[in-house]
Amino acid sequence: MVVQDTEIPGVKVVFPQYHRDARGYFAETYNYERYLAAGIDARFVQDNESCSSRGVLRGLHWQSGAHAQAKLVRVVRGAVWDVAVDIRKGSPTFGKSVSCELTAENGRQFFIPRGFAHGFVVLEDNTIFAYKCDNVYCREAERGLQFNDPALGIEWPWPGRDFLLSDKDKQHPMLKDIEPWEEIQ
Repeated sequence: MVVQDTEIPGVKVVFPQYHRDARGYFAETYNYERYLAAGIDARFVQDNESCSSRGVLRGLHWQSGAHAQAKLVRVVRGAVWDVAVDIRKGSPTFGKSVSCELTAENGRQFFIPRGFAHGFVVLEDNTIFAYKCDNVYCREAERGLQFNDPALGIEWPWPGRDFLLSDKDKQHPMLKDIEPWEEIQ
């Protein structure tokens, strides 16, 4: 496996090693000790999966307080454009984002640490998106950020088209109106 740092410290792109032959492929998609050695210090306790149509945008989401989550995300089928936005209080990269195309074919993974809003737009129909979380979901701690806030400057790869969003995602506040994420000691 190869792990690549991004412009924002802590956010990483992971390239698992795929062993391909006439039967298909085999890949180790997670191994705690190897990921820890690569700088991903998270013990995952919950796996989630979604299936979405082309043009669906999910996010930008995070969990607040003691319910914060780090995520290791990947695509099992199809393709997404995945985004992480730094919302950490006092961070020198607050409001900045990094993005990565994840496809079933390229096998990339994206590690998003606690303190980041996360979202993705689906690029192919019937895309299956899977992710590991290092903390269990808590509805009361759920937070969101408006995906198209000009202050974020995210260039979503869907120009001139409308996204399919949940009613909840349409109502998220702008960056200037959120309470920045603060690590609980």
